[in-house]
Amino acid sequence: MKKSLCVLFSVFLLITGLFPCTSAVITGNASLTGRPMLWKHRDTGALENKIVHFMGEKYACTGIFNVNDTLNHQLWMGSNEAGFSIMNTASYNVNAGVEWKKQRDQEGLFMKKALGQCATVDEFETFLKSQSGKWGVEANFGVIDAKGGAAYFETGFYNYVKYDANDKIAAPEGYLIRTNFSFSGEPEDGQGYIRYAETADLFRREMLKGGLSVEFILKKATRNMHHGLMKRDIWDTYFPEDFQDEYMVSLQDYVVRYWSASVLIVEGVKPHENPEATTLWTVIGFPLTCVVTPVWVGGGKELPATIQSTDGGNPPLVDWSLKLKEYCFPYEKGNGEAYINTAPLKNQQNTGFLQNLIPREDAIILKARTLQEQFYKKGVNQKDIKYFNTWLDGYIRSLYESSIEQLGHP
Repeated sequence: MKKSLCVLFSVFLLITGLFPCTSAVITGNASLTGRPMLWKHRDTGALENKIVHFMGEKYACTGIFNVNDTLNHQLWMGSNEAGFSIMNTASYNVNAGVEWKKQRDQEGLFMKKALGQCATVDEFETFLKSQSGKWGVEANFGVIDAKGGAAYFETGFYNYVKYDANDKIAAPEGYLIRTNFSFSGEPEDGQGYIRYAETADLFRREMLKGGLSVEFILKKATRNMHHGLMKRDIWDTYFPEDFQDEYMVSLQDYVVRYWSASVLIVEGVKPHENPEATTLWTVIGFPLTCVVTPVWVGGGKELPATIQSTDGGNPPLVDWSLKLKEYCFPYEKGNGEAYINTAPLKNQQNTGFLQNLIPREDAIILKARTLQEQFYKKGVNQKDIKYFNTWLDGYIRSLYESSIEQLGHP
C-alpha cells in the first residue's frame, strides 16, 4: 500500500479525530429473516484489521481489532457467546461545550469491557449508568442481543440518550441509522449528514421490497457508490473501456472512501435459538476489493487463517485486499487519497474487481447459509466450522492469487 500517504494521513486522523463511519441497528421486524442485525462500515487511519477470539470478564467474545494492537486492548466491533453485540460510530456533537480534562478516545477499551460482561441491551444500559463520568467517550454505541433487543446509546462523557429500535416512535420501520452525529447533540457540530441521508434513502427503498438482509447491506449499503447530496452514482458519470482506461472520481462524502478499513454485519438469532449461532459477516479489508468471511461466535478460536494475524503481521486477506486497492488509488501526492480510479473496479471489458472478484463471494455466502441453518436447528458444531474454514481459506487464497497473478504489481 502507499505507506507514506497512509502514515501522514493517519497522523492527521489522530490529531483531528475524524473517523467517519456509517452504521445501523436493525430489529427482527425489519429483517427478512426475523433476526436482528448490526452493521458498521468502519473508516479509520488503521487500515489493517484482524479478527480475534478472546475471553472477557464473563463471556467468550469474537471481534475486530487493529493489527498493530498486538495485545488486543481496543475492540471496534464484535459479539459474545450470550448473543450480545456492540459497535460504535464516533459522534462529533454529543459532547458539544462539555469540559473533559481526562483521557479521550476510549471507545475501543470501553466496548471490549462491555462485550466481556454484558448479555443483553438492558445489561449494557445498567453498565453504562455505572460507568458515567469514568470514560472519555463520544460515540453512538449500537447494540443488539439474543432476546430481540436493539438500540443506540448516544453517549458522552457524563450522559447518554437511548434510542430503542423496537420503539415505533423512535424507529417506525424497525431500524435506526447513525453516522457521525447524535440526534441528541448540537446539529451544527456533527458530521456525516450526507452519508446518513444516502443510507436512510437506500434502506427506505429496500424496505418497500419486504425487508433488510445481510446480502443487501453487504452488496448495496456498504459498497454504495451513490452520492446522497448530488443524487448521482459514480457509475453514471463514465464507464471506462477497460482496466487501463483510468478515470478519476472524487470520493468526498460517499459511504466508501480510501479510509474504509473493514465492515461487520452481525446477524443475531431469534429468542428461541442458540445465541452461539450468531453470525459475524466480516469484511476485514477495503470493501471494494475484499470478500466477506463469515465467523460464528460459537466457533471459538476456530477461525479462518486468512483473517488472523500471526506474530503481529497482517492477515493474508488484508494484504491481498490492499494490494488490489493500490490500483484504485494511483496518486500519492496532495489529496490523492480522495480520488478513486474506477477502471479497476468496473469497465466495459468486465475485468474489474467488482465484476469478477466480489461476485465470487456469493459462493461463500451460499455455503455459509447452509451451515447457518444447521446451527439454528441443532447448535454450533466445531467440526463443521473447521471443515468450512479449511474450504474458505483455500477458496479465498485461490481467488486472490489468481487475481494478483493476472494483474501483476502496480
